Amino acid sequence: MKLFNVFRKCAREQRRDLWVVGLSLAFAPLFVMIYWMMTGATGSTAYTVLVINQDQPGALQPAGEEVVQALRVIAYQNGAPILRVTEVTDRAAAETHLRNREAAALVIIPVDFSQRLAAFRFGNYSATTNLTFVGDLTNPYYTVAAVMAMTAADNYAQEFTSAPRPVALIEIPLGASSARTEFENYVPGLLVLATVLLIFQAAMTPAREIESGVMRRLRLTRLSAFEYLGGTTLWMALIAIASVLLTFATAVACGFRSQGNLWVAILVGVLNSLSIIGLGLIVACFSKTVSHAFVIANFPLGFLMFLSGAAFPLPRTNLFTLLGHGFALPDLLPPTHAVVALNKVFTLGAGLGEVTFELSALTVLTILYFGLGVWIFQRTQMQS
Repeated sequence: MKLFNVFRKCAREQRRDLWVVGLSLAFAPLFVMIYWMMTGATGSTAYTVLVINQDQPGALQPAGEEVVQALRVIAYQNGAPILRVTEVTDRAAAETHLRNREAAALVIIPVDFSQRLAAFRFGNYSATTNLTFVGDLTNPYYTVAAVMAMTAADNYAQEFTSAPRPVALIEIPLGASSARTEFENYVPGLLVLATVLLIFQAAMTPAREIESGVMRRLRLTRLSAFEYLGGTTLWMALIAIASVLLTFATAVACGFRSQGNLWVAILVGVLNSLSIIGLGLIVACFSKTVSHAFVIANFPLGFLMFLSGAAFPLPRTNLFTLLGHGFALPDLLPPTHAVVALNKVFTLGAGLGEVTFELSALTVLTILYFGLGVWIFQRTQMQS
């Protein structure tokens, strides 16, 4: 009987926290949805490949066009394309897309591609030609896309000439992406994940004062939500800066090398931390206790870790173009921009001017989330 009474007591108490129970039950289904989104909803990830086709076949068989078509027809068993092929003409613009990780690889077909294949086919075995592949070797998507594209191009060339190896496949890595160690490849994501964890402290600090009753006393002083959250954010910002500096120092002590200025990467880490703090303050608006804040914070944490590309790369579906950059839903998450910026600095040697877009996006998101947190906090916690 006592056991049953305890059961009834727990059930009655939990009825007052149905919000937390619902979130706990929804956490696993959330990860199912995240993985569904990660696989492109159809279970097939398409890798964007840019092609500069300079081939001028004249009256010959257009080998360049047929190579492009060979790339397009590569498909999964369900018919979904593996490579999303886009023909471009500007190499500098194409490499910018590679640096922003909006494309996985660039294939360059030379001007005399058809002529030299035709000559090789008719017995001139010195008339070999080249296909150039450009990409960021630290991008996991590049490996898959490049292997697929190289295999398709090589198979086509061998069928065209009925001879092995008529085409040399040349790989050109962006920046220092070919010289990075395995540890150095992991560092950008690890740094972002370290700052993402600040969401717990940012959410639990105000929740502790709400639970203890301190917030009720603060309301009597006519303290505004902006003043309270602004002061809290200043303190959290000091913690964030210390965390970023300590994390960078640890990485460097373990042998990490940055190709770009380290202070630019530190600036990216600090701005990303401030955005995360803003999200944590929004979580605090809906929390009555520290335990509430902890449970609720796990939900934005899941999105920040798995939908931003911090843990592993994700396929992008751009909704529109903004200032020459494609915009997708994950761009609303601060770590999405931090991952791209850190990779540019660490691997590609980018300076401040080359990560201006990412820094601007992080600044806008910081202001947006902090402003939203102030607005909600004023209405949920600062009203009598």
